[in-house]
Amino acid sequence: MDKIAVLIPCYNEEKTIGKVVADAKKALPEAVVYVYNNNSSDRTAEIAAQAGAVVRNEYAQGKGNVIRRMFREIDAECYVMVDGDDTYPMESAPKMVRLVLERNADMVVGDRLSSTYFQENKRPFHNFGNSLVRSSINRLFDSDIRDIMTGYRAFSYLYVKTFPALSKGFEIETEMTIHAVNNNLQIENVVVDYRDRPEGSVSKLNTYSDGMKVLATIVRLYRDYKPLGFFTWIAAFLAVLAIIFVIPVFQEYWRTGEVRRFPTLIVCGFTMMAALQSFFTGVVLSSMALNHRREFEVRLNRVQHELKD
Repeated sequence: MDKIAVLIPCYNEEKTIGKVVADAKKALPEAVVYVYNNNSSDRTAEIAAQAGAVVRNEYAQGKGNVIRRMFREIDAECYVMVDGDDTYPMESAPKMVRLVLERNADMVVGDRLSSTYFQENKRPFHNFGNSLVRSSINRLFDSDIRDIMTGYRAFSYLYVKTFPALSKGFEIETEMTIHAVNNNLQIENVVVDYRDRPEGSVSKLNTYSDGMKVLATIVRLYRDYKPLGFFTWIAAFLAVLAIIFVIPVFQEYWRTGEVRRFPTLIVCGFTMMAALQSFFTGVVLSSMALNHRREFEVRLNRVQHELKD
């Protein structure tokens, strides 16, 4: 088992990967640097190997697939994950590692949004998207994560070996954050400087399609982790809808003594029944989610014993 493993997922980063590997080795000389090449069509893998990294391949396209492979294959007491585009300073890595190894942090978030991100990033929709995702998750999950979409993080062995990676693409970062928040894992924020990509280096993140995937992931995980809240919102919407449309029917009945719009009355009745069904679905799924939390705690204890052994 490595003491510290630096994990760098890469896709066509030949312009920057050599510097990122060199900076990682300088900042963390005791670490093993792993570069996972994700079907690059340029010299990314060759340059990374020349810089002294251990190069491996993941052939299923997508950052989520790469992270799943890295977490599965590598055993270390502390993991530092950083993008290969040279936008994050490796000088912050030793502090992040200390929080994991000495302060029992399970995930350390490299917070770009509290420093230079909004000045350096030249894509306004990316800035808006990051702010929207951060506020949404912090409100829905009652957390205080400063940067949800950052690619610069440190993890404990416990986190890596209990994280059920399901996402295939860039939405994996949202999934990692929500997993830590929902399971009450210890999260720390470290403010890091951010620099925009150097000239000639192109972002692989599509603002619109990947942004929609991230938002869909938030909704899906809120449904899975907070089912009572999710289905209560649906129940409230249906109940309000039914009440709005049934009020004129009752007003007419009180005024004339007749019900002239039976179809409206029937539909409103079924809508209210759907609202009640949605609420009780949330109650049942909430109990199941609580049982999953208990099982997760048991799994954490097992992994902790594995680490000591």
